[in-house]
Amino acid sequence: MVKRSGGELLFAIAIDRSSTRSITAQVYSAVKQMIVSGDLAVGKRLPSSRTFARELAVSRTTAIAVFERLAAEGLIVSHTGSGSFVSDVAEAQRPRATVTVGNERPATTKLADLIAEASPRFLQRLSHPQKPRAFVTGMPAFDAFPLAIWSRLSAKHWRQPRDAIMGYSDPNGLPQLRQAIAEHLRASRGVVCEAEQIFIVNGAQQAFDLIGRVLLNRGDAVWFENPGAIGARNSLIACGATMVPVPVDAEGLSVEAGLSKAPDFRLAFVTPSHQHPLGVEMSLRRRAHLLRVVNDRDAWIIEDDYDGEFRYDGRPLPTLKSADNAERVIYVGTFSKSMFPSLRLGFYVAPRPLVAVFQRVSGAFLQGVPSSVQAVMAAFINEGHFSTHLRRMRDIYRERHEVFHDAADRLLGGLLDTARSNAGFHVVARFAQPGHREDAVQTAAEAAGVLVSTIGRFCIDPVADQGLVLGVSAIDPRSIRKGVELLANVLEQSSIRRGSQAPSQHPSPPP
Repeated sequence: MVKRSGGELLFAIAIDRSSTRSITAQVYSAVKQMIVSGDLAVGKRLPSSRTFARELAVSRTTAIAVFERLAAEGLIVSHTGSGSFVSDVAEAQRPRATVTVGNERPATTKLADLIAEASPRFLQRLSHPQKPRAFVTGMPAFDAFPLAIWSRLSAKHWRQPRDAIMGYSDPNGLPQLRQAIAEHLRASRGVVCEAEQIFIVNGAQQAFDLIGRVLLNRGDAVWFENPGAIGARNSLIACGATMVPVPVDAEGLSVEAGLSKAPDFRLAFVTPSHQHPLGVEMSLRRRAHLLRVVNDRDAWIIEDDYDGEFRYDGRPLPTLKSADNAERVIYVGTFSKSMFPSLRLGFYVAPRPLVAVFQRVSGAFLQGVPSSVQAVMAAFINEGHFSTHLRRMRDIYRERHEVFHDAADRLLGGLLDTARSNAGFHVVARFAQPGHREDAVQTAAEAAGVLVSTIGRFCIDPVADQGLVLGVSAIDPRSIRKGVELLANVLEQSSIRRGSQAPSQHPSPPP
């Protein structure tokens, strides 16, 4: 068996063979400078003298002499059987940082005009490290994911020939995965498309950014649900769009309101299967109206189907894309919710007239999602594990919704109105009593160990709705019940404090 050589690569050492200075002295000085400057940190392993000599094309005698001199000065230490390492003595010999006082011009952080204008309007998507807890939103159940199956498929992938798995990814996406997604969408979401229309991206966020850059000129009007998805909003703002907040009613985005605000819009962003965050379903009448208006005005629609797979009282609703006879809808999907977020895997379905332009854009500057991730996901779908996983997760999420509502009925009555939810990962709860301030409740809940989002957090313009968005998918039933108990205590204390003070000290929330 061939012994593997280890230690840091020191190819940066330059040797001047025409110099009158000896090679040993040059190499010693170079290595010492790397140690003293910190380029070789304390504890870093040096290569063996044999490897060192071979890589620098010097004699082994020279390498041994250099190591012996460094060891004599205490800059490296040797351990039998392990090798030579940079010692902590080197730390004391490193130069200390100095401050120079002069007329140097201070550095600035001048931004490009577009991002300088956009960044103040960004809203942080994830305000906390996203670990499962009550009531974090948008997170699947890690405890129920079939990790053993995923690990087996991953191991199988890495056993293939190296030339088949270690090259560059197709910037449009792995053909096997594109085909698998096309078949899944036709069977489960009613989206009739070909594999060439599907583009694989690093999550839905990258899809929104690409679509915006391809379709929008600076200042173009974009109809955007209000309240609506924060990540998509940030992406379109960064593309220079003029965001037009369009109210959402019981039938979804109000097309009439959009027309009154910006009749010459370029793009509409909607979540029709399960509006984010209010949870309403866009009616068939409203869908037909939106498609007709978009076609009349030569505009486009982004349909974000972020959790459309998860409906608990029957079959998932059809997508808007499935009724798109005019090829105006760009359908965006993600595996962050159906699988797990760190997968960083999403896709979009381009209308046929846009396929060629998206192919050019992807080929021009995208490196593509790692092919290993795509290949394992393709196998996960093709072997039937994805369908099985979705069925199981629907049952789990249905149970967690029921546990939440049972606990809410017992403990939150008179504090929050929690309409029964039949889809998605979260519940929308409105304040049952006037006068609560969303931000104050959110702060108090966090202090009690409960993470809640407010409806107002998702708004571009203020709305009359006042309440909380509570995720129930990521935590087990026991944690849900405990979270409801803690939230009830917070709201009860808030009600007591409000009742003990004059009404004038608590202005009503903005309309």
